[in-house]
Amino acid sequence: MRILYGLLCLMFLVFFHELGHFIAAKIFGVKVEAFSIGFGPRLFHKKIRDTDYRLSLVPLGGYCAMKGEKEFSESLKAGLDHIEASSDSIYGVHPLKRVLIAFAGPFSNMVFSFVSFFVIATLGYSYYSYSTKIILSDELYPETHSAARDAGILSGDRIISIDGKKTFSFSDILLEVSSRPDEEVDVIVERGGEEITFRVRTDFDKSTGTGKIGVAADQNTLEKFEESGKPFFSALKKAFIGMNQGFYLIVKGIFSLFKGVDISKSLSGPYRVVDMLGSVVTESSSEGFHVALVNVLNFMAYISLSLCFMNLLPVPILDGGLILFALIETVSRKKLSPKLLYYIQFAGLLFIVLVFLVGITGDVRYFLDNLKGD
Repeated sequence: MRILYGLLCLMFLVFFHELGHFIAAKIFGVKVEAFSIGFGPRLFHKKIRDTDYRLSLVPLGGYCAMKGEKEFSESLKAGLDHIEASSDSIYGVHPLKRVLIAFAGPFSNMVFSFVSFFVIATLGYSYYSYSTKIILSDELYPETHSAARDAGILSGDRIISIDGKKTFSFSDILLEVSSRPDEEVDVIVERGGEEITFRVRTDFDKSTGTGKIGVAADQNTLEKFEESGKPFFSALKKAFIGMNQGFYLIVKGIFSLFKGVDISKSLSGPYRVVDMLGSVVTESSSEGFHVALVNVLNFMAYISLSLCFMNLLPVPILDGGLILFALIETVSRKKLSPKLLYYIQFAGLLFIVLVFLVGITGDVRYFLDNLKGD
């Protein structure tokens, strides 16, 4: 059931993304020939007016197929210097309209994330975490390195802020440190009623791409933390903060890929994403509807932001690539040739396949590790 729940969550996010493209295409008069959840052979389909609505076999994505592919192929075969397209084709509308149609998918992901964070802030939530009292990790695991010890921090200290951000639980410490790999941070601790500031150089964990300072939670300090529901405008503020924090973590994660991180471990493929989504659903459902709703919405919001960011990368065949091409046409006031587009899109496809294979490699390792754990 875990995998099924995960697939349903992922399919919903894909549906929301493609729905954005669909609505924008309809607004700007572009014909949508097919709207599918999933890839591959059709399991179910129904044609309503000009659009064939489909549920396809492979539930790891989807697409909103707009009129223009046939015109692109015909123009390419004819050796034309531009795509001959009708007014209801994606290549026949003004480039700026094409930008908005391409952007509508990632924008829908942003809307879903914002609404999710808003709902969470409105409902309020509770969670369990350890206090900010720490133990140096090398006292528990002698083989590990503790950057905190090198800086002068001691076991029993309470970390009250990191780089100016207050920490109220050990979860806050993990969040702030993990997003700053191989960076210097100011850590303020409370020791004997006195506040002391230390400059700590975080370690870079190449297996996860995250930062560490070599501290562990005091297992005797488990507490329940309550976050009460916020009124409307306060909830809006929390939603914006959640969005900013999400994008910040994603950007930091992308940059960590260029620091020598093990990509096969840090880059999640479809199986790992589905398994994690399903795990959140199954593990949270035993704690009641409220807890399950908050946890699932929170996790889906971050996945949705990741989909948004990845699709906006200026890679051919992704939404970001389509936006880039349309902007080039707008600035140059000249249509790109079908032949050039073909080669660029082919290169983009190879890149996406490579990333997918890396993700699948990580999924296989993740699956085998889970089998060993079981």
